[in-house]
Amino acid sequence: MKKILLSGAALSLLLAAAAMPSAAQTALFEQPALITSAGQSADVQIASVQARKAGLRSVLIKAAGPKDLASAKTLVLVLGASLKGLGAAGLDTPKEKERVASLLAEAKAKGIPILVLHLGGEARRGDLTDEMAAAYLPAARMAIVIKSGNKDGLFTRICQAKGVPLKEIEKTLDLVEPLKQAFK
Repeated sequence: MKKILLSGAALSLLLAAAAMPSAAQTALFEQPALITSAGQSADVQIASVQARKAGLRSVLIKAAGPKDLASAKTLVLVLGASLKGLGAAGLDTPKEKERVASLLAEAKAKGIPILVLHLGGEARRGDLTDEMAAAYLPAARMAIVIKSGNKDGLFTRICQAKGVPLKEIEKTLDLVEPLKQAFK
């Protein structure tokens, strides 16, 4: 009789593969989704377009408030601060932070899961976006970010510390497939 010896690493890989759920079981989110901005950047529009391409039922409300969650089963929060966008929305930084905090509190109270997106890449990073990432990522069930926006590992560190699955994509066009996989 031949004996088969497996190294610890090989055994771990086999066990992990056997424990992997099927695609139908990996969906983390339900539809319809409410898509909103955290920082009022134009990236929220891109997220909405990509969600449509992925076949998701969603509504875009750039400056959504707690009442806008009434019929949502998922909150998609698009991180990316734009001072120009904040001004155009009639918001300043404290008002935007207060709006998003109240939205997240309502989502938590209603048991609505949160998907955080960062689609602006390196160009959309800055102190305010980084503050928002640190404040809002811990509430997420999952995060999807453009790889160039995570060069310094900020999203990786926050997600690992809080146990939030993180998916990196190369460009915004690559968002469609991860969205399809994440939603039922």
